[in-house]
This record gives sequence, C-alpha cells and structure tokens, in this order.
Amino acid sequence: MNLNTARLPLTLLAVVETAIAYFAVAGTSTLVVPSGQVVAAAHSLVSLEAGIVAVVLFATQLSMGLYHFHQRLYFREILVRVFVAIVLAIVVLAVLFFLRPSIALPNDVAIIAVLVAFMAILVVRFYFFRHFDTSIFRRRTLIFGTGDGIATVSDLRRRSDRRGFVVVGTVDAAEHMKSIAENGQASAKDRLTKLAKSYAADEIVVALEDRRGSLPFRELLDCVFHDINVIELPDFLERESGKIRTDLINPSSLIFSPGFRTSTARRYFKRAFDLVICSAILLVAWPLMLCVAIAILIEDGFRAPVIYRQVRVGYKGADFSIFKFRSMSVDAESGTGAVWAQENDSRVTRVGKFIRKARLDELPQLINVLRGDMSFVGPRPERPEFVKKLAKEIPYYIERHMVKPGITGWAQLRYPYGSSDEDALQKLQFDLYYIKNQSVTLDAVLMLQTLEVVLFGKGSR
Repeated sequence: MNLNTARLPLTLLAVVETAIAYFAVAGTSTLVVPSGQVVAAAHSLVSLEAGIVAVVLFATQLSMGLYHFHQRLYFREILVRVFVAIVLAIVVLAVLFFLRPSIALPNDVAIIAVLVAFMAILVVRFYFFRHFDTSIFRRRTLIFGTGDGIATVSDLRRRSDRRGFVVVGTVDAAEHMKSIAENGQASAKDRLTKLAKSYAADEIVVALEDRRGSLPFRELLDCVFHDINVIELPDFLERESGKIRTDLINPSSLIFSPGFRTSTARRYFKRAFDLVICSAILLVAWPLMLCVAIAILIEDGFRAPVIYRQVRVGYKGADFSIFKFRSMSVDAESGTGAVWAQENDSRVTRVGKFIRKARLDELPQLINVLRGDMSFVGPRPERPEFVKKLAKEIPYYIERHMVKPGITGWAQLRYPYGSSDEDALQKLQFDLYYIKNQSVTLDAVLMLQTLEVVLFGKGSR
C-alpha cells in the first residue's frame, strides 16, 4: 500500500461524480435531441459540452471542500455543499455559454441534466458516507518507538487527522533492542519484518527521540525489502495532519526541501498567475467594493476613512502597508496599541462586523497583490510588533517570511482565526507545511477552497 492509498476513496469519489456529470449531459442530450438530428458533428459538440460541465462541477465541488482529505462533515452539511457547488457550477456555465453561445446547452437538456446529476451525486455521497469513509482504505500502522514517541501519535486527536491510518500495534524500542542484545544479532534481521507481517502492517513509524544505539537498521531495511514502508515520526505527522511539528522538526528537512529553494522561474510564474487572477477578481468585484465603501461612509460619515492602512511584515522581513476596508472605529488602537482581535470585539463597527464575516474587508488587498507586496496564496502577514515578539518565542517563525504573504493560504484554511501566541504557533506549523510543499497545483486548490470559507464564514472574526 503506497502513501496515497488513504486518499483513494476520495479519488474514486471524484472520478465517479465527474463521470456522473458527464453522462448526465451526454445521456440527456441523446434522449432529448431527435435521433435523426444526431450526426457526427452533434456528437462531438455533446462530448465537448459534457466535458465542460464535468470539469466545472468538479472545480466547484472541490471549492466547497467536498474532496478535502481532512474535512469531516455530517450528511446534511454534505447536502448543502453539494447544492451550493451545483449552483456555482450553473453560474459559471451560464457565463461560459453566454460568451460562447455556439457550445451552449439547450434549456431542456440543461434542466434535466442538472436534476439527474444532483440526485445521482446525492445517492453516491450517501453510499460513500455510510460505507466507504471507514477504515477499509486506511494504512495499517505499526509504531516502533518509546513512550513519548508513541504518545505523540495518540495526540492526533481530531478524527479527520486519523482518517489515513489505524494503529495496529506498538513495539517498545528499548525492550526490542534489549532482546536483540540478549539473543544475539544473528536472528534479528527479520524479527521486525515477521512482527509487522503478523499485524498485516503496511508501514512502520519510527517514533524515537534519540536514535543512537536504538535503531535496528538491518531489521528496518529488511522491512523495506519486503515492501513494508518505513517512515519517521515527523514525516508521518506531516503527512497525516498537514502541518510540520516545530518541536520535532529536523532543520535539514527544511534546508534540503525544494519548497525552501524557490526557483526564479517559479517566482515569475506565480507572479503572472497572481496578476491574472487578481485582475479578473477586481473586474468582477469592483461594484461590490463600491457598495462596501458607501456603507462605511453612511455609518461613520463622509469624512471618515474607508481604507485602513496597517504596517505588516512581508517577503524576507520587509515591511509594507496592507490595505483593508476599515472595519473598526477610527483610532481604535489609540489607547491600547497593537492587540489581537477578539471574539465580539467592541471596536468593530456594525458594517465592519458584516464585512469581516463575509471577508469583504480583505478585498483591497488585491491592490497589494498587484503592487507585488503580497501573493494571492501564502502565509498571513503579521504586524511587526507581533513578529518581533513571536520570533523570540517560537522557533522557525522567521522562516515563514521566505515566501510572499498571501490573502489566503494553507494555514488560513486549516486553522481558525488566531488571537494568541499558541494560535500563532499552530498557524506557523501549517505555514511551514505550505512552504515546504508549495506548488502551482496546491495554490490552485487553495484558491478554490477559499470559496468555501467565504460562503460558509469559517474562521472569521
């Protein structure tokens, strides 16, 4: 079983649901269009239309978190998200077909296909929810380590963090090495392999704080020879939780990681990507931004500032001014200085409360992206006062500035709004994971999943 096997159910689900969308359109078109009119050219057009619908629906379902490995939802939540995904798909397809009428679906075909796809996807989702989202595809994991290392695996408290594995047994490393010392090395080579096979284990997690003299190299190599995966504890936790534990990290894993050595070509490509995406969003969102500005002026008076500028720490520690719609009262921090935002913060205005919940206060940051201060995807930029303090208290905190900060990002999507040093530590661990694993594909997925945050108001304060 390879490392991606735990994600196999979601992969199969995505394939099945994409196929449902395709055949819902193709099948409906074949039934509705009179057979005498279905010629080779019509078949090609139907295939193109069905393919477009399938791709768009996949993207909108992805944006709703319906293929997110760490997502845990009740079925009623799945129902709502599938419905929203289909509505979003209809909007996107309406725009596409308006721009290209030659590939537009007939109204009767579109209505029937949407209803068929919606009902079929709900049936598949219900079956998946009841039968497939279980331990059937989980890796069977054997833990080889000490008490502290074994306990660390148990610290993965969230059910979503344990979706990919099930612990089938533990081996006390000290007792194991003691047994080898007493019985000699000759018979030790395949001992761990036999034990792993007795548990039907797919992998062995080496959970040792100090490996000197306590790591049975020959046995572990024999396990690898017999197709039993061997993985170190930090890599295991990174894979399962989507973050890098700063208390367990080996600095060399960051130094030699491709993500921490971003190439010039990738920087230019990401910059071009940011410019295209932000320009497109501004073209669509400017009427909404105008409405927000008017609402702020109506509440606080036409002499009150609409845009709030605040110094943040950006790429390689350079300061820049971030732009946001003002959501707090004027001079909110004049008597307190820099403080974390709190739940039900009294400094937030009525309009500010709404635009924060809807994430509309973030829209002016598109200007920061166009200026090059930020990227669309990246770690959240913090204020210099907080950075100075956190850098002294949290190891590797400065390393989050190795990439440009972003409007959205891995930490923003995976962890709620932070308002304490502990929250900053948790978000840092997600930021380090993003930097280590950054790619165009990951950025695209995070951008799509940001729609989920905007529509469902996750993590806003």
